Amino acid sequence: MYLRHTPKEIVERQALTINAAKTCQPIGAMYAALGVHNCLPHSHGSQGCCAYHRSSLTRHYNDPIMATTSSFSEGSSVFGGMSNLNEAIKNIFTLYNPDIIAVHTTCLSEVIGDDLGQIIKSAYQEGRIPQGKIVMHTNTPSFKGSHVTGFSNMTASFISYLTKSSGIPNGCINIIPTFIEPSDMSEIKRMLTEMGIKFIMLPDTSDVVNGPMDGKFHMFPKGGTTKEQIAGMGDSTLTVGLGQIGAEAAPKLLNSKFKVPMEILDLPIGLRATDEFVNLLHEKCGTAVPESLELERGQLLDAMIDKNQYLNGKKVSIVGDPDIVISMCRFCRENDMKVIHAVSGTPTSEAWEVRLKEICGPQVLVKTGERADMFYLHQLIKNEKPDLLMGNTYAKEIARDEDIPLVRIGYPIYDRMGQQYMPVTGYRGGMRLFCKVLETLMDRQDQLCKDEDLEFIM
Repeated sequence: MYLRHTPKEIVERQALTINAAKTCQPIGAMYAALGVHNCLPHSHGSQGCCAYHRSSLTRHYNDPIMATTSSFSEGSSVFGGMSNLNEAIKNIFTLYNPDIIAVHTTCLSEVIGDDLGQIIKSAYQEGRIPQGKIVMHTNTPSFKGSHVTGFSNMTASFISYLTKSSGIPNGCINIIPTFIEPSDMSEIKRMLTEMGIKFIMLPDTSDVVNGPMDGKFHMFPKGGTTKEQIAGMGDSTLTVGLGQIGAEAAPKLLNSKFKVPMEILDLPIGLRATDEFVNLLHEKCGTAVPESLELERGQLLDAMIDKNQYLNGKKVSIVGDPDIVISMCRFCRENDMKVIHAVSGTPTSEAWEVRLKEICGPQVLVKTGERADMFYLHQLIKNEKPDLLMGNTYAKEIARDEDIPLVRIGYPIYDRMGQQYMPVTGYRGGMRLFCKVLETLMDRQDQLCKDEDLEFIM
């Protein structure tokens, strides 16, 4: 494979990314928009951009992804895309009749400087947008940030455009997740329901990109946060962001505009992070922790104790989105695994990196941002080989080249399926993740051991 030419010696690069450990903002924006009921994502740029973003999500979820495009031509690239967007708005409402068109930009429309806010305002004034319908936008230049940034920007824009405050508390809490799977959103909602808590989750892609096969085509699946729910988020008693990087912007906006108190937690992956989530809900909402969740917690803890000897001391390299990376580091540490490399192509803060080192210990090598790419991770692995690699599909080349077992997690996963149906969050998701990691390492042990050491009882 071509990766065998990766040099072991690491040279600091200032202006070159090789095999980025992320994808672009519009994919995250498109995914967030799919999590709003009867909302159609719209890519303000060329057809090729929209085709790539749709195909990326389609390959990950194995479900058709609905989105439209402004279809820039050479003329649009020179003179601007206002006429294209106006024509698109007319055609979309005529043909597909969504409640909301969620427009996001691309590199091209950002470089030429289209003022989407002004274009949409003019469309309202000129009567191009039917009564009761909504057109909104967010800026998502692909040359900045990542899909996590785009997801965060689109989520905040829904609040900016739609949320109001009546001054009458609705008794709900707002849940703002980072870029996670629909299965994880379903699991978090299940836990809230078990605790008897009223909530509004934004966005909510469960039952949208993981819907059932019923023999019918659904332009707009039944799932997603409704526009009425988004409007009511300003009357909630608390906002909980799940993810320090991808779920911070929206809670901050709700706090600044509507004085809704906010708490930002790590994704509830593993025992301790899920405990923090459950305890926060218990303290802030005054609801008891049900026996069902206590049972699930006890089962996870029991499994961790029973099979600790197979995970203890194992060295791990992790690559992916920063909210996934930090939660996976916590998961590894509570199972006595040693994280030696943590890489994310999404830009983070110095405080995030300091905290990750506090979780993992001084031995961990942390890098984030544009130069934190798969090439750099491969060089790290050549210098110190882990027992296990955790990352998305693009990590399989490194895993194959260096003969390291791989646990797939994060976005995108093109070569396996199940992530859209089976969670890794909560106690039940933690059990699934634990078993997945355990089975990968035990399979490896069976593969490498001598014939006389092959055990039936492990």
